[in-house]
Amino acid sequence: MSGNLINRIGDRAVYVQISEILEEEIRSLFNPGDALPAENDLANRFSVNRHTVRRAIDELVSQGILERKHGKGTFVLAQINYCIGSGTRFTENLNSLGRNSCSCVLRKLVIPAVSGVAKRLKITAGSPVIWIETLRTVDDQPFCIISHFLPKEGYEKILQAYDGGSLHQFLGSRLGIKLCRTESLITSVLPQGEDASYLKMPAHQPVLRTKSVNMNSKTNQPVEYALTRFRADRTELKIEP
Repeated sequence: MSGNLINRIGDRAVYVQISEILEEEIRSLFNPGDALPAENDLANRFSVNRHTVRRAIDELVSQGILERKHGKGTFVLAQINYCIGSGTRFTENLNSLGRNSCSCVLRKLVIPAVSGVAKRLKITAGSPVIWIETLRTVDDQPFCIISHFLPKEGYEKILQAYDGGSLHQFLGSRLGIKLCRTESLITSVLPQGEDASYLKMPAHQPVLRTKSVNMNSKTNQPVEYALTRFRADRTELKIEP
């Protein structure tokens, strides 16, 4: 591990420097689920008081790198094994892993379809589409952001009534539509726009981006094009047919 590389003369706060050292070590030397050394041990190592160490750890907890477990200690946040399959549903998937998940709407607008969205939804470029941006959390930590694009025609009820939770469940219960995933493209990219802020992660670290097309299982017509950005440090994607 790194030594006590703390500059006590410059303008940068000591707790920030400790936080950065710990983050580098966690990413290179620790595995998900590993326990961080006790606060007293870290305080002795860096020759600071426990309050300074605790503030440094708070920074990493707020970024979703560490989690505190009452009475047990501080641990590297475990990765989530997230399955992508033809019938994947976010809420059901996470609940099956014993995780508490939540979805909230960040924005809900009608916009003209750009060429990429139009191509996947098989509509004319410039046609109105419903754009919904949702933030998904797992165990109260940001997990992913999803941009949902659906044709406006036939799906106006989403604009009026959908206000969070599982969009696919909403489509099933309100419109009688069961979706089936037909395509998933996965790439690693840097976060764009406000993604890093919403995901509480550094802007220089990559996200896992998936592009998915979901079809009406009865008519085989495209219903949703979804662009999902997962926190790469929290996610292990499992692809199933």
